Amino acid sequence: MPSDVIPRRFRRVEQPFVGGNEVLLHRDGAEAYPAMLEAIYGAREQILLEMYWFASDRAGRRFADALAAAAARGVEVAVLYDAVGSIGADPAMWTELRRAGVQVVEFGPVAPWRRRFRLERLTRRDHRKILVVDGEIGFTGGCNIANAWLSLEDGGAAWRDDMVSVRGPAVRGLLLSALGIWRRVGGPPLLRIRRSEPGLDPAGGMRVNVLGEASFLREQREISRAYVRELYRARQRAWIRNAYFVPDRAVRRALGHAAGRGVDVRVLVPGESDVEVVRHASRATWGYLLRHGVRIFEFESRILHAKSAVIDGRFSTIGTFNLDYLSLRSNLEINVSVDDEVFGATMEGSFLRDLEASREIDQNAFRYRPLGERLFELVAYRFRKFL
Repeated sequence: MPSDVIPRRFRRVEQPFVGGNEVLLHRDGAEAYPAMLEAIYGAREQILLEMYWFASDRAGRRFADALAAAAARGVEVAVLYDAVGSIGADPAMWTELRRAGVQVVEFGPVAPWRRRFRLERLTRRDHRKILVVDGEIGFTGGCNIANAWLSLEDGGAAWRDDMVSVRGPAVRGLLLSALGIWRRVGGPPLLRIRRSEPGLDPAGGMRVNVLGEASFLREQREISRAYVRELYRARQRAWIRNAYFVPDRAVRRALGHAAGRGVDVRVLVPGESDVEVVRHASRATWGYLLRHGVRIFEFESRILHAKSAVIDGRFSTIGTFNLDYLSLRSNLEINVSVDDEVFGATMEGSFLRDLEASREIDQNAFRYRPLGERLFELVAYRFRKFL
């Protein structure tokens, strides 16, 4: 892709990939939760958990019990949860964790009585999901800790989601991201673990970059600009899976430009959403995309909550970043990018598996949808800053 085709503000975006890593994809809570709990059970020195939605239901209690047990055996355990995302959690769970020796901090308390409280802060949330254990293994992706991610057999809703685990030097990026926001919100001092998983060849393994700083504006620019730049560089395929897909003009243009030059651009969105008004706001952007050759699919099996993409079977990104206004302009987010063909093939296989449970949007049928639907979609789109 010639550099002059890429808009100027995206040309100098660089991703400092680090080699020597091992990255595994975990589909849904059914795969992610056991791997996360195993890491917690095996912790020797430190556990850092940063979570948007930490419920006090069956899933939440499993993690709370594991964290308390780790603290009881002398592991330093730090938990940061978002006040709005976890607003339904039983306060008794936090009390029990603190009594067990876990350091628990709330991000963005909803406290109108406090002197420095501002209503606009309610829209600035810590949307990240990060688990780092002993500085050796790190997890991130779309899975929160709640029954929605448990399997149907385990009494959950089996939401469709993606998580990754990382071993190697790139774990340090997840560690520093978690420590950075912990310090920012006034958490007590923690151990400074600098270790990365030994035994991996720095010249081999997978090349990984962690995008997520303890700064709202900087991190959104980094993640969104890297995303858009890769779309402009795409040559063959750009397959995107996104739970709250309300792209801004820059992303729409990048998608349309890629499809216009022959790239197979596919976007997988929820057929049913936990925030249904966002789904309608999303549909207000589809006309432009469909006209420019972007193929849109609705996932119909269960609720889709993943935020991931794979481009040309090489570049993959998985994390908490949605292509919507809140992720682009407001929330604290984190994504892991992987530059590796083997992992890319895994991501493409997972995407194709999801397409089997999806329905493609027909451009003509969408064009002539009822006027009432169009009006509601436009209204929903106008309120996208608050969804």
